[in-house]
Amino acid sequence: MSNKIIFVACDTSSLINAERIIKQTQTKKLKILPKFGLQFFYSKNGRKFLENFRNDFWLDLKINDIPQTAISAMDSLKDLRKCKYITVHANGGLEMLKAIKKKAKSINKDLKVLVVTILTSLNNKSLSEIGYSKPVKKLVLKQAGLIKKSGCDGIVCSAQEAKMVRKKFKKLFIVTPGIRLPGDSTNDQSRVMTPNDAFKNKVSGIVMGRSLIKGNIKSNIQRLIDHLNK
Repeated sequence: MSNKIIFVACDTSSLINAERIIKQTQTKKLKILPKFGLQFFYSKNGRKFLENFRNDFWLDLKINDIPQTAISAMDSLKDLRKCKYITVHANGGLEMLKAIKKKAKSINKDLKVLVVTILTSLNNKSLSEIGYSKPVKKLVLKQAGLIKKSGCDGIVCSAQEAKMVRKKFKKLFIVTPGIRLPGDSTNDQSRVMTPNDAFKNKVSGIVMGRSLIKGNIKSNIQRLIDHLNK
């Protein structure tokens, strides 16, 4: 299981809860890295915590703006030296993606830019309501091509599209949110999958939130280990 990357979503605005999640999800049997999103980053002490964080982490901000504003945002994050992954949104377009990748290399050569495609809370009906005419799978594949062209390091898409993306873009780093252990509630996610099924689709890493951090974290980690060993 050592080649499988698990990102645990530290979806909290409490430093105490974040520290508890990080501590209790650590195990020698899995490679688990924390992912900090908008809720934590925008909290009163969240950014300061990340400034002093000593281990690798993923900063999931989904940056999406005009190129100059986007790279200025990247500049403002350069003190977060242990940030290994950062997300931007494909909707920002090719020039924004290229600009952010160039800026990331100048900040830290090890910083990976992951591009978010269609959020896993959305489905074909949701996209139609927004105004898109193409279904989820076609949009994700289109965006994957844009990501490849931009030089960014990876794609964030649901596990349902991962197999299709991997087939066409064999070297792309693929991360899939919307992952649930068998029997767990899907909550607000529309396109979900179990960890084993996601890895069968040849993803590079998975994101797990509520299946791990809700309830007894250590018991949930053991459930995950048992599930991956099946």
